[in-house]
Amino acid sequence: MDVGECASRFKFLIRDRDGKFSKAFDQVFTGGGIQILKILPQAPRANCYAERFAGTLRRECLDHLLIYGEWHLRRVLAEFERHYNDHRPHQSRDQTPPLHEPGRVIDMSAPVRRTKAVSGLNNQYGRAA
Repeated sequence: MDVGECASRFKFLIRDRDGKFSKAFDQVFTGGGIQILKILPQAPRANCYAERFAGTLRRECLDHLLIYGEWHLRRVLAEFERHYNDHRPHQSRDQTPPLHEPGRVIDMSAPVRRTKAVSGLNNQYGRAA
């Protein structure tokens, strides 16, 4: 992936202080207008949110699919992102997805409709219109 193609979508790159990240690595991102934020030294829990999402992505999606190439991975990740942000319930948000519209009224008398998501790995449930 070329950072130049999507640099405008990102503001920050949060990374640890591992020696594998060189100055040249940082310059690629700062050249695209992305600010590098390093987690605190000897604070592995500071990166827990990224690690938790990576684990969720792996357990709920990638462990169940055979990825054929970069184009296929991008397609699967985009579909999982839509599912994760638009439909998947989150405990910390009272079982609502991150992009849930709080003022939206749902007709609870309508029948429940199930649709397949993420290449058939997940189900999404919603009220039929």
